[in-house]
Amino acid sequence: MSKPKVFEKPTGFKDLLPESVARFRQVEFNVLECMERWGYDQIVTPTLEFYDTVGVASSIEDRKQFKLLDRNGKTLVLRSDMTAPIARVVASLLREERLPVRLCYHGNVFRAMEEEAGRDSEFIQTGVELVGDASAEADAEVVALAIACLQAAGVQTFKFALGHVGFLHGLFGEALKDCPDAQVELKSFLLGRDYVGYRNAIRRLDIDESRRQELESILRLRGGKDICEQALAVTADPTAQTAIDHLCKVWNVLEDYGVSEHVLIDLTMIGNFSYYTGLTFEGYAADLGFPLCSGGRYDNLLAQFGRPAPATGFALKTNRILEAAGTKDVYQPSRVLIIYTAEHRRDALHHAQTLRAESGNQIITRLIPDHTSWDAGHIDKLGDGRSRLEGVVYTDVIPFV
Repeated sequence: MSKPKVFEKPTGFKDLLPESVARFRQVEFNVLECMERWGYDQIVTPTLEFYDTVGVASSIEDRKQFKLLDRNGKTLVLRSDMTAPIARVVASLLREERLPVRLCYHGNVFRAMEEEAGRDSEFIQTGVELVGDASAEADAEVVALAIACLQAAGVQTFKFALGHVGFLHGLFGEALKDCPDAQVELKSFLLGRDYVGYRNAIRRLDIDESRRQELESILRLRGGKDICEQALAVTADPTAQTAIDHLCKVWNVLEDYGVSEHVLIDLTMIGNFSYYTGLTFEGYAADLGFPLCSGGRYDNLLAQFGRPAPATGFALKTNRILEAAGTKDVYQPSRVLIIYTAEHRRDALHHAQTLRAESGNQIITRLIPDHTSWDAGHIDKLGDGRSRLEGVVYTDVIPFV
């Protein structure tokens, strides 16, 4: 195996240069401020967790988790999502906290991706978890907050799709009661948005034509609140009917939030069907084919840490949000240069400290040769009042010579 070159990085990892970092920080600040205004307190969890606890409980496939051994031989993982670590904290350090608990987070997560996929192995998630409330009001709150966060991040045009795993569980359980393998296969096709594969799989099933049409009809269940009424006519299964009733209640709350224009119902959405237990949702920008946000209800997770409780939440994919938000101007503080000779160093550095304390500007100091061998001719005066020194532009240059 050849040794990597000094400038190479592992596949899926990136360097962020100052301009990108400034954009990240602006989105981070705006989104976290939005979450805090909604009553969510920020939490920070370790980058490394035990595989046997957080790694096993995570919704991320085992093969996508980065694993390593500590000095005692215990298997650790780089956190692959933020929800499982937060569930661990709620069930331990916050065990005495009265529910519901509202928490938000911002941090790096790591997933081992195939090289040919071209996807990041390290990326930033910002999100919330609402633990201890099983109601439609709670689900609607996190959807409305996700919408507010995308707006705070500068994304102008987007749409959220809502689904419910209970609808498909009930529908498939009724139509394919004796075909559990077929149920898993059909759910996998829907999870991958492979509707052609879904149709072909239905046609291979040994079921009557009315059942086949029933299963195919869900591909058309996408739209506004009227989709709920159409779905109720598709199946009489109690689990599916309860799911639709819950979705209708969520929609009603979102109407009262005044955000239903950003939402549609998509009953082919299932999310990770081994993890989510109820509502699932994804947020898409107008011209991008991948979600900026995903979330849903996961009522079984907390029980794995010894504190059963309902929970719902979402994660924003901050890297992707930057693509959707475009190249809007990021606030850049004024850059002020203080030049000084050794003779005037004390006065110059004291003045720099004063300016740093009194303003939000960047204050850079620089020692120059004796003023007899260095004059103002070294500084280019630009037409807009700025100055340039050796290729770097400053809003002001203050000499102490």
